Formats: sequence, structure tokens, C-alpha cells
Amino acid sequence: MSVALTWIGQAGFLLRTPATRLALDPFLSDHPDRRFPSPVGLDDLAGTELVLASHEHLDHLDAPALGALLERDPHTRVVVPAPAVPVAVEAGLPRDRLVAARPGEPVAAGDVTVHPVPALHGVHVADAYTHGLPGDGDQVRYLGYVLETPAGRLYHAGDTLRWPGQAELLADLGVEVALLPINGRDARREALDIVGNLDAGEALALARDAAVATVVPMHYDLMEGNLGDLDELARLAPSLHPEGRVAVLARMAETLLADLVGG
Repeated sequence: MSVALTWIGQAGFLLRTPATRLALDPFLSDHPDRRFPSPVGLDDLAGTELVLASHEHLDHLDAPALGALLERDPHTRVVVPAPAVPVAVEAGLPRDRLVAARPGEPVAAGDVTVHPVPALHGVHVADAYTHGLPGDGDQVRYLGYVLETPAGRLYHAGDTLRWPGQAELLADLGVEVALLPINGRDARREALDIVGNLDAGEALALARDAAVATVVPMHYDLMEGNLGDLDELARLAPSLHPEGRVAVLARMAETLLADLVGG
């Protein structure tokens, strides 16, 4: 069955299946640090059943754009981590159109089942790398999503570092393709209150340990001063994940998930 994935830059993806449409961390709004404008507009999100927002940073929960989308499409719902619901409401999103997501509580949309999983991140560096572990219960403020589709299982990591048990959880969920950030972190960026992510080597090691066949890099291309290194990813892949592969998607090029799963 045809399931198509389209990368729209940063951590943003569109997913089309025979029965539904989803958007993952779509970032459409202008920002002074953007290196290029959004390649999609609200018309491209028409008919989207679920928008999955991994956490409350603007490049993942784009409230201005999502507010306009919800006004246009009465059937769209926005999934956000449960602790971020008040943030989304304060930003102007209607409470009755939000789904409060928690790890271990699947969300259904057409022929897709979304499994929220913890992420390890932070709103600010001062509180970073907290409230993202399974034991944090309703305090899990940062999420990734495993999407169970007719063509395979896809993991969108959102923003995250690796946390204990993460690889094992992804393996248990049968993830075949992982969309992973590779922009990393360093003292210079953290001094600017930029909370970091996996770097290229850490992303590959996570995929290897979770027995994920295909790594799709993300979160490396858009924001000036917070970029990742595709060359490093390619250089490290043969040694860190020799049984897997790296698939670099071109922006706005629709890719069949079956091709990513099957290699």
C-alpha cells in the first residue's frame, strides 16, 4: 500500500497514506534565523487529520500557522505533549482541537496508529535534559512519535538526546525507519540558550542499537547557527551502523516509505 513521506525542512514532514494525512512538526512561519522560507503553505496541509508536534519550540509547534490551519479545516487535530497543552492554548490554539499525548497512550488516525514515546530535551538550557524519561509520568514534556502505517513503522524523534532504554523501546515497537536530528550540541550554542540534540554519531549508534534499518537525518538544514553535518554522518555510517543505511531526503520530494523500509 502506498505510504509517502515528504520532508519540508528542519524536523517537518508530511505523511500520506491511503486513508489519512498527517503532518509532523511542520514549521511554516517566518523567523529571522531561517535560511530559506517554508516550501509549503497552508494549502499543502489541507485535509491533514493529525498534526504531531513533538514539543513547544516554535520550529516544532508553530502555533501561528497551526491556528490558521485549524480555522480553515474543522477536522484537523493537533497532538502535543500533555504538559504543553496550556502553552498551546495560551498561544491561541483552541483546547478542543488539541490531543494531550502521553507515552504509552496510542492515538489513531485513519490507517495509522501513533505511539508517543519520550524524548530528552528542554525548553531552555537551564531546565534542559529533564522531564523526558518514562518515569516522569505526566511531566514528559518532549515526545517523539512512532507511526504504525500500512507500509512499515516510522520513528520521528522530535528533538532528543539518547536516554536509557530508548533503543530497547524502539526495537520493541519494531521501528524500521528513524527520522533523527543530527545537529548535536556544544557550549557555544548552549550559552545562547539553544538546547541540543543527538549528533551524527549518536544518531547512528541509536539506530544501530535499536536495529533500525534506515536513518533519515533531519534538523540540520534550516536555522542559522544550529546546523548539522551530513558529511560527518556519511563518514561515520560505515563504522557505526554497518548493517543499516542512511537515506538523505530532498526537500519536497515525495518518497515511498516502502522504499525506505526495504532498502
